[in-house]
Amino acid sequence: MTEQATSALLIDGQEPAEVRLHHVWNECVGAGRANEALRADWQAHFREAVQVLGARHVRFHGLFHDDMFVYRTDDGGGFGPNQPLPEPVYTFAYVDKVFDAILDAGARPFVELGFMPRELATRTETLFWWKAHCSPPKEMGQWVALVDATVRHWIERYGIDEVRQWPFEVWNEPNLVPNFWTGTRTEYFELYEATARAIKAIDPRLRVGGPSTSVFVPDARYSGETHDPSLEVETAVAADPDELDWQPVWIHELIEYCAQRGLPIDFLSTHLYPTDYAADSLGTLKAITRQKDATYVDLQVLRTIIENSPYPDAELHITEWSTSPSSRDAIHDTLFAAAYIVRAFLKGAPLADSISYWTFTDVFEEGGGGIGPFHGGFGFVNENGLHKPTFHAMAMLHRLGDRLLAELPDGAITRSSATGDVSAIFYNYPADMGTTGLASRNGYAETRALAEMGPERRVRHRVEGLRPGTELTVEILDWEHGNVAEAWYQMGAPLNITREQTAELRHVADGLHRSTLTVGDDGVLDIDLTLPAWAVASVAPTLARAAACRIPGALRPRGGSTRR
Repeated sequence: MTEQATSALLIDGQEPAEVRLHHVWNECVGAGRANEALRADWQAHFREAVQVLGARHVRFHGLFHDDMFVYRTDDGGGFGPNQPLPEPVYTFAYVDKVFDAILDAGARPFVELGFMPRELATRTETLFWWKAHCSPPKEMGQWVALVDATVRHWIERYGIDEVRQWPFEVWNEPNLVPNFWTGTRTEYFELYEATARAIKAIDPRLRVGGPSTSVFVPDARYSGETHDPSLEVETAVAADPDELDWQPVWIHELIEYCAQRGLPIDFLSTHLYPTDYAADSLGTLKAITRQKDATYVDLQVLRTIIENSPYPDAELHITEWSTSPSSRDAIHDTLFAAAYIVRAFLKGAPLADSISYWTFTDVFEEGGGGIGPFHGGFGFVNENGLHKPTFHAMAMLHRLGDRLLAELPDGAITRSSATGDVSAIFYNYPADMGTTGLASRNGYAETRALAEMGPERRVRHRVEGLRPGTELTVEILDWEHGNVAEAWYQMGAPLNITREQTAELRHVADGLHRSTLTVGDDGVLDIDLTLPAWAVASVAPTLARAAACRIPGALRPRGGSTRR
C-alpha cells in the first residue's frame, strides 16, 4: 500500500529535483586472487560484503594461475616424474568451488581473464609472492582454446542467461611492464582481439572489455610499445603535480585499434588510484599524491572520451580504486580513508557504471600475508574480520536510496524508489585539508597527525512531507567511535592479538555513536548534527520501522537519470 502524506516533500524549503543515484560503490568489489577465495574466512568476509555492503560482483586476479589447476599438461602424480598427457586438458574443480561460493552468496563474478598458466607463458614468475606469470602466450591458439573451454564450461554449469550477466575483462594492468605484462602494447591488443573474438563467437551477447590499465599519468611514459621511465622525470620533479595534464593509459589507443578492426568494446576499464610513482633522473621513485578531486576529474575525462568515440554506448568500469595502490598503506585502516571514499564515491556516481574498491578483505597475499592485524591492507575488514572505518562507510552508502533528492556540500539526501524510504549520509572532509588528497603512510603512527585537522562541521537540514512519528537511526563514525585501528594502537599495537583482544577490538570496531530522530507531528524531520573532522554520519529508517518512512507517490521513480 502506498503511504499517504498531507504535504509535498521539501528539503530545506525547496522541492527536490530528483535524479537517479547509481550505487557505483557496490556494483563490484575487488579481491586478491582466485585461490584465496577457497578460504573459509575469505568466503565469510564476502558473504558479509554482499549482505551488509550490497556487493553485487567481485573481481580478482589469478583465475588461470597454477594454483587453480585449470590448464593441465601432466598427471600431477607427485612422486617421481609427472607423466605428460597426450594433449592439454582443462579441469575446473577449484574454479567451480569459487564461482559456486560467489553465486551462492548472492553476487556474480566480474571475470578478469588472466594470468597465463605456466605451460603457456613465455616468461614465468614475473611478480607477487604467489609468482604470477604475466606474459603473452607461447601460442595464441592455445590461449584462445583455454578461454573458449572455460566460458563454455560456465555456460554448461550455470546457464547462458546467467553468464551473459558477467563482464569479461581481458587481463590486468598490461601497461606495467615487465611485472603485469612482459610483452608490448601491440601484443596486448592482439591478446584482446583474440580473446574478444573467441568470447563473441560463443555468444555475441557476452560482454567483453579492457584494457584494465593502471593510473592516469601526466607524461608520455606509456605512449610507446613499452614503458619508458626516462619520460617520467618532469613529473617526478614537478613543484605542483596538480598543474600537470593527467591522462588515461592506452584508452585512446585501444579504441582506435578496435575501431579499425571492427572489434567489440562493450566496456572500457581502467584503474584510478589518485596517486603516481614517477622516477627522477637518478631512477629514484617519488610518490605523488594528487588533489582530493582527482578521481572525479579523471572520470570526467573518461566519460568525454567514450562519448566522442566510435563506442559511445560502452560502459565505464573502474575495476580498481582506493586511496592508493599499496597494500601496506596505513591510511587504509583509518577513519580518514572512510571520509575520503564517501566523498569520492558520491562525486563520481554519475560518471561510471562501477567503481570497484580494491579490496573488500585483508585476506590478500600479493606480498604475502600481512604483518600484524592492522598493516595497511586494502580491505574493509582485516584478516580477523574486524570492521575498519571504511566498512561502516560502505554500509552507510549502501543504505542510501536510488533517487538523489539533494546533493549537498556535506553529503546527500536520498529515497528508495522501491519503498519510499528516506535516508542520508554526511561527512566532514576537514577544511584544513584544502584541496589535498590523502598521502600514503608507512605505519599507523604516521597517520595520527591527520586527527589534528579541523574544524568540526555543523550539518543542519530540514525534510518536510514525511509520515509523522517515523523513527530514523543516526549513526556517527568518528575518532571516538568505530576507530578500531586507533584502539589497537592504544593497546600498544600488538603484532599478534589474543582472542580477548580480538573480542575487545570487535566491540570497538562496531561501537558507532547511535541515536534516534523522530519525524514530528507536522511531518517535519530536523537534522542537526555536529560532525568532528573526518566523521561520517548516516540517517536511515530504523530497521523495525523502515517501511514507514515514505514519501507521497514514492513507489514509482520520477525525474531524470544521471546515467542511462
